[in-house]
Amino acid sequence: MDAYGSYDALGLAALVKSGEVTPLELVEEAISRIEALNPRLNAVIYRNFDDARRRATEELPAGPFQGVPYMIKELATMWEGVPQTNSSRYFKGFVAPADSEISARLKRAGVIHVGNTNAPEFGWALTTEPEMYGRTNNPWAEGISPGGSSGGSAAAVAARILPIAEASDAAGSIRGPASQCGLVGLKPSRGRSTLAPGQADFFYGAAHFLCVSRTVRDTAAFLDVTSGELPGDPYNTPPPARPWLEETRAEPGRLRIGFTVADPHGRPVHPEVATAVRNTAKLLESLGHHVEEHDMTIDADAAWKTYNRITAVQTAMVYDSVAPFIGHTVTPEEVSPTIFAIIERGRSLTGVEHSTDVEQQRLFSRAIASDIAAYDVFLAPTLTQPPRPFGFWDMSEPDIDAYNAKWTDAVYLYLFNISGQPAMSLPMHWSADGLPIGVQIVGRPTDEATLIRVGAQLEAAQPWIDRLPPICAGV
Repeated sequence: MDAYGSYDALGLAALVKSGEVTPLELVEEAISRIEALNPRLNAVIYRNFDDARRRATEELPAGPFQGVPYMIKELATMWEGVPQTNSSRYFKGFVAPADSEISARLKRAGVIHVGNTNAPEFGWALTTEPEMYGRTNNPWAEGISPGGSSGGSAAAVAARILPIAEASDAAGSIRGPASQCGLVGLKPSRGRSTLAPGQADFFYGAAHFLCVSRTVRDTAAFLDVTSGELPGDPYNTPPPARPWLEETRAEPGRLRIGFTVADPHGRPVHPEVATAVRNTAKLLESLGHHVEEHDMTIDADAAWKTYNRITAVQTAMVYDSVAPFIGHTVTPEEVSPTIFAIIERGRSLTGVEHSTDVEQQRLFSRAIASDIAAYDVFLAPTLTQPPRPFGFWDMSEPDIDAYNAKWTDAVYLYLFNISGQPAMSLPMHWSADGLPIGVQIVGRPTDEATLIRVGAQLEAAQPWIDRLPPICAGV
């Protein structure tokens, strides 16, 4: 199909609705691009081609993504009849018996599932190189990680295989890959979307499902489709005043914006990253906003260690809770040394210790949000360092404290998982050697609307959609 790669997801759906293309033509184009590029990228680890072709010939819901090819991440989400291994040998052979609620909503929006994308084991890495499936290359440079844990999705979207793909984020796994692959990545507010049916309050509201995309409007429309809790969900997030897609066409007004180029851990921020943030701050000022520098004073080391203990307990809970269905308790041979160390750490903590950590995390949440409460939007690095080479986050590391200490790159990712604030990475900079560097905008609690307005304003002022990586199917 001519110019397939130049359209975002809403653009392709508009072609379907107008009759200019058929859903089957879009599916065949996506399949062709997977077959052409995946030998170099290894972004797609499960192909659902026959089912996609069948669905493309059936009557589809006339939703906002009618006929658009789509992939889910190989982590947690269920799509009925599709394998879901969490990139872990322990889950090998598991096939989803039903849809996750978010998958059901996406089906009603008209997407067509064509495959699953690669992810690190149980999502526990800022890279995508699981032992089970092998590494996914960054379309901007082979040998450089696309990030994690949504690295397969980010690589596929950046390479123009398809315009949008699922991503999830419990410590930066939407925003990090978006930054490293030159995409848009929004982590929604705590409780914005349900985790039903299999989960309710995983990581105590810090885990989220959404997408990576090439445009702010696709991300906004995706949020419109997937957001909303179910009765009895643990958080009650206020609904939007109007559809988020409409916010992409709204002027943000003059906002008070803070920014930082300092690392709360006290480590140097890479000069290219600092340049990306400062240039974006200058652009926002030129657009009429009040912009001022503000360095956060959070004890990031303590916050991260508390979060690590909480997530270790919850990771152990997941592996132990599925043991009756798998038929046996997980063994060291079935997971990476890092994952087994996380499970063992989680099992070792007492109920009192865990309860103390949960309360401490809620205090950190308050402190983080309060630190930047004076600002309508806060501007920060997405990652404090440019994309890392493969091997940096090696999951053969059995020392979980040593492994977690490497995550300082992600300080401005996990802080906002803890606080529950919406945060979006935008592709605002490319380094001297041609690698994308994202800049993150953070909103007040539950205020995705302002982020979407500002994101759309930045996209219009400094367009990025026509930037193509070296490994790419083209337009």
